[in-house]
Amino acid sequence: MADALLKKGIYVIGFSYPVVPTGKARIRVQISAAHTTEHIDTAVSAFEEVGKKLGVI
Repeated sequence: MADALLKKGIYVIGFSYPVVPTGKARIRVQISAAHTTEHIDTAVSAFEEVGKKLGVI
């Protein structure tokens, strides 16, 4: 998922086993006060699109 999000311009860090339990992969997103509402909306849209494509939402 992290690779697909990066292709859309959204940089995230993915964590999977052995860092987290098997089947409990996580994605870390860092948001700052410098991000605009438009930035957040774009990121949320990318998460929705990629998540649906990968069947996780």
